[in-house]
Amino acid sequence: MTDQQVRWTAEQVLALAPDASSRRAGAKLGGAGPWSETGNSASGAVWGSCRGSGATPYRTVVDLTGPAYKCSCPSRKFPCKHALGLLLLWAAEGFGEPAGAPEWADAWLAGRAARTARPAAGPADAEAARRRAERRAARIGAGVAELEQRLADLVRGGLAGQEQAGYAPWEETAARMVDAQAPGLAARVRELGTIPGCGAGWPARMLEEGALLHLLNRGWLGVAGLPEPLAATVRSRVGLPNAGVEGEAVRDRWLVLSQYDSVSPDGRLTTRRTWLRGLESGRPALVLDFGPPGRPPSLALPVGLAVEAEARFRPGSAGLRADLGERFAPAAPCDRVPAGIDTGAALEAYGAALREDPWLESWPVVLGPVVPIPGELGWQLADAEGSGALPVPLSGAGSRPPSGLWQLAALSGGGPLTVFGECGHRGFTPLTAWQPGCPEPVALG
Repeated sequence: MTDQQVRWTAEQVLALAPDASSRRAGAKLGGAGPWSETGNSASGAVWGSCRGSGATPYRTVVDLTGPAYKCSCPSRKFPCKHALGLLLLWAAEGFGEPAGAPEWADAWLAGRAARTARPAAGPADAEAARRRAERRAARIGAGVAELEQRLADLVRGGLAGQEQAGYAPWEETAARMVDAQAPGLAARVRELGTIPGCGAGWPARMLEEGALLHLLNRGWLGVAGLPEPLAATVRSRVGLPNAGVEGEAVRDRWLVLSQYDSVSPDGRLTTRRTWLRGLESGRPALVLDFGPPGRPPSLALPVGLAVEAEARFRPGSAGLRADLGERFAPAAPCDRVPAGIDTGAALEAYGAALREDPWLESWPVVLGPVVPIPGELGWQLADAEGSGALPVPLSGAGSRPPSGLWQLAALSGGGPLTVFGECGHRGFTPLTAWQPGCPEPVALG
């Protein structure tokens, strides 16, 4: 069996489902009964026809290098239940030796390959682009000056009245930042407005977040005098793309460490965060994808797969944010558990990253071997090898930790684990775990 024919597990297929109902419907189609004309290609595609309620079977094809899906059914979900069922059947039984795709599948695969290979559009007129950038920078500068006045009024008037004032004044300020074309500032203002009344200690947290916002404002006003890496970070945090700046391109086999979705407060945007780690370089990468209302993000890479691809890192993102470029082989299961570090090294890594980006919420870390233990202030992860490093607290781990933490404790059973998660000022958020000697990951939560 070649690398391009390595089959996925059923768990990895079901992780692609956009919701629970799709998982159930796809599982029902995971047997050979309704399928005909199934096959696979050496380039990483599978296809088949699924018998439905109509006279004509649904034609389904999946490009595993994406993965990407095409089905003749009317479903608006991606992947649909037929694509999930086809992948489950392929994962369980395989489709024999690679063969040429039928005409209907080959047409879609050829069109997708052509779109992927299409050269990018030529650069816009340089002078016009420069004038647009100057106009936007001026609008952002005006917005920053207004926001600085708002923060000064907050400090001058004190925090005592913020609970009574409510969220509306901050939403109005955020709208002004949107008008100033500074979406990064708008997001931070909205977050600041949600802090009052959120529980004990909110005034201290509001002062901390307000200070970080003030630091970002001052960074923008003095961006011309900053070192370029820090200037790129400030532009990125404000919400201004680092146009014209080429990021570093790294080709590697990227292991999918975690993938999870979050929904914006207004419910209008779904953000999918995919954490990767280069198996050769050891470099972490964060790939973001977005889905409009009613549709999940298109990028779906199950945890535990490895994909050989070029990742292009964006300037000003603490060396984390990347876009996946050309892929050189379909994603395939990885038989390697990522190497972990102790808790002390994890905290040092987060501290070093903060020096480069003071607004960084968290840093991706693989801890191991560690053991989850209860403590006086909540659950913690302690080094299992007695290195002397202090345990790290688990975020949200009070007397009643969320289900993901109980899942972590059950997996451990008092023994060591390798755990991937986000290490930040609120503690460590575990996302994926590996048991000793078992390369198959368990997504937590």
